[in-house]
Amino acid sequence: MKATIISLAILLMATFSFSFDNGKGNDLKYRLEHLSGTYADAKPYQYGKAWGKRVFTFSKGRWTLLFTMSLDPEMKMKVFQFRTLGTYKVQEPSDKVTGAYNALFNEEKKFVTLRTGDAKLAQAFGFGGCGLETNVEKDISATGCSAWKPVADCPGDYDLLSLDKAGKLYFGERPADNDMCSPEKRPNALTPPVVKVK
Repeated sequence: MKATIISLAILLMATFSFSFDNGKGNDLKYRLEHLSGTYADAKPYQYGKAWGKRVFTFSKGRWTLLFTMSLDPEMKMKVFQFRTLGTYKVQEPSDKVTGAYNALFNEEKKFVTLRTGDAKLAQAFGFGGCGLETNVEKDISATGCSAWKPVADCPGDYDLLSLDKAGKLYFGERPADNDMCSPEKRPNALTPPVVKVK
């Protein structure tokens, strides 16, 4: 009887350990929900005729993004930086992209910093009416600016999120109009990955 109880206890402990490891630590959704650290593009990512670099930071269900756009892949001819922050929620598996989850990235604040003194270039990027000063970050949460809507009109991005076995993190490919403010605007493809840098 005693041996049976001991055997049963060992079996229960093994089952519990197996369930914990496979139900959380090895589950993709769980890992996406518990991202921690800073992820960045290994090299600038091409956006049409310009290049961008993304730096994402995750901590306890919150996220931040710092996006820098430049006219050259060496990122020496910077045009602007965009910064946003908030919480995020991993939703159901994507029915369009294998291995990805639908995700909602809430944006509580949005900021833009103009990095060029070229007024014509700033105008071409849609910054003419934003009241920006070169190298001074401006909170555009209430007003919006260029392709970014005010937080009241677009409080979050309906995105995709995936993580591969090597730990590389993938997001959805943004549309040309930058509008991912509703579920039907969710991307159907993934961008190149960002990698953990710290």
